[in-house]
Amino acid sequence: MQPTPLAPCTQPAPPRPPEPRAVLLTGAAGGVGTHMRELLPAYGYALRPLDARPVPGAPEAVVADLADRAALREAVRGVDAVVHLAGIALEAEFDAIVAANVTGLQHLYEAVREEGVRRVVFASSNHAVGFSPRPRRGEPPLPVATPHRPDTFYGLSKAFGEDLAQYYWDRHGVETVSVRIGSCQAEPESVRMLSTWLSPADCARLFHAALAAPEVGHTVVYGSSANTRAWWDLGSARALGYAPEDDAEAFAERILAAHGRPVPGSAEDLYVGGDFCADPPRLAR
Repeated sequence: MQPTPLAPCTQPAPPRPPEPRAVLLTGAAGGVGTHMRELLPAYGYALRPLDARPVPGAPEAVVADLADRAALREAVRGVDAVVHLAGIALEAEFDAIVAANVTGLQHLYEAVREEGVRRVVFASSNHAVGFSPRPRRGEPPLPVATPHRPDTFYGLSKAFGEDLAQYYWDRHGVETVSVRIGSCQAEPESVRMLSTWLSPADCARLFHAALAAPEVGHTVVYGSSANTRAWWDLGSARALGYAPEDDAEAFAERILAAHGRPVPGSAEDLYVGGDFCADPPRLAR
């Protein structure tokens, strides 16, 4: 009897990369939005940029204001998630803050609900808890369960945004990760930023974790790098899969030499929100 021929030895095909997830990126022309346009596609996301003004280098971007509900609904149609960075990012007059960061945010969530988009990554801010006392060396970091203590109308709008996200989860099942962003820029520029810095690369890692984690409901996380002088508890962010790699301490010697330490008793010395807690606060221009 002839032996049964052996089946040819074949190597298993390499796993196919996941299909890019379509993500609407609002505020795509802003500082954080520009970094994310450059960094998030490497994680497999197909971005649809949106901004109230043309986005440099992105002729395909949607140019629309948050007041335009029809345009927002068209923009979210067919995407899997939204990274919402649009709005006013510093203190401004109350009416302007309400129009962009309160009414505009509700318009976005309604468009998301109407089009069946299941997840939003919302750019909240540490200024939602800005009047919280700054943790001192040896004290525990500030937990995400810290009660809202907004330091400005801007911070107040971010506290509202977190509550709106909770409402849309409880009422409509729209998931949100609210990211209390610290200071997201290429390098820290102040003593405060040695604690609050979120490098663009770590920001992309955090947004990817927020987009990819299963069953987030409404989760609030702090957004900073793995800073030696960090003030905030990153536990809820790490639970999503966030693994920060950068540390502002690499810039500490230069920054401390240039700026010195905060004046004892000043807003920057006392509060998480720094000079946003001063009177008058820093204003958007």
